[in-house]
Amino acid sequence: MKERILSVLKNSSGYISGEMLSRELGVSRTAVWKNIKILRNEGYVIDSVTNKGYMLISLPDKLSSAIIRENLGTLSVGTEIIILDSVDSTNDELKRLTAKNAESGLIIAAEQQTKGKGRLTRSWSSGNGGIYFSLLLRPDLPPTDIAGITLAAGYGVCLAIREYTGLDAKIKWPNDVIIGRKKVCGILTEMAAQTDRVDYVVIGIGINVNTETFPDEISSKASSLFIESGKKIDRNDFFRCVIKKLDTVITSFMASFSAEDMSDFRNLCATIGREVSVERNNHTISGIAEDVTDSGELVILDNSGNKFTINSGEVIVQGIY
Repeated sequence: MKERILSVLKNSSGYISGEMLSRELGVSRTAVWKNIKILRNEGYVIDSVTNKGYMLISLPDKLSSAIIRENLGTLSVGTEIIILDSVDSTNDELKRLTAKNAESGLIIAAEQQTKGKGRLTRSWSSGNGGIYFSLLLRPDLPPTDIAGITLAAGYGVCLAIREYTGLDAKIKWPNDVIIGRKKVCGILTEMAAQTDRVDYVVIGIGINVNTETFPDEISSKASSLFIESGKKIDRNDFFRCVIKKLDTVITSFMASFSAEDMSDFRNLCATIGREVSVERNNHTISGIAEDVTDSGELVILDNSGNKFTINSGEVIVQGIY
């Protein structure tokens, strides 16, 4: 109810009476007053004047599913959006909800993660000012066709950052988005599957948005959109942009990326053309990252002139991090 009231107040150009809110939302005036009080306690500044009603003065820097859903219009991503104050891990919370038949397109976001996860069991810093969320997909595809979905997600986030901020965001294969030499977004994809079909895919995405500082041990590797642009970002507005881009890119991915999509991805991939090294079968492959295949594999030309295709693994890229 509070989100419906917030949506009405946000779209009102002036004061709106409690009676009008009550009639429009089909609830009592007491229920309106109680939810106004809750919104005020959450940091929303709402003015009230006798015989005039309520008016929204300012919003806190707080994620709101009602605001994010305004003019969203997506088909497969963000069909439902749940915002939590705190959770152990949005990926783990979403996986718990799959046992309760959560539907494809559901997004779980949290202001804070106490046990955020990165690749190779690393923790992901989830302090104030970021956007940390997980997306549930139930694609009608075999497991062999899912390998590139992490790349698709990174591509979508990269496009959203570039469009919304104008920053020169790039993709570090396979699961990071960077600006310059520093990471602003990490992605972790987890999957449950049977031999011939995927049960579900959970894509966890963490974006450093308004983070102002980082711990000394990662300050040389991590940055945020605020640090890079010098401007505070409206997180709800930006989150809406991210969801829209993910919807477009993932829908395209499910139908098979076009040649134009792959060309755009390659142009945004900072890994291509750089010296890289990767561990494979207890052996280190070093060379130049030549390309990314249409199926999302990294092509490496080693120092002996041999070519390898890598579909996963920890790739060290010279000059990044």
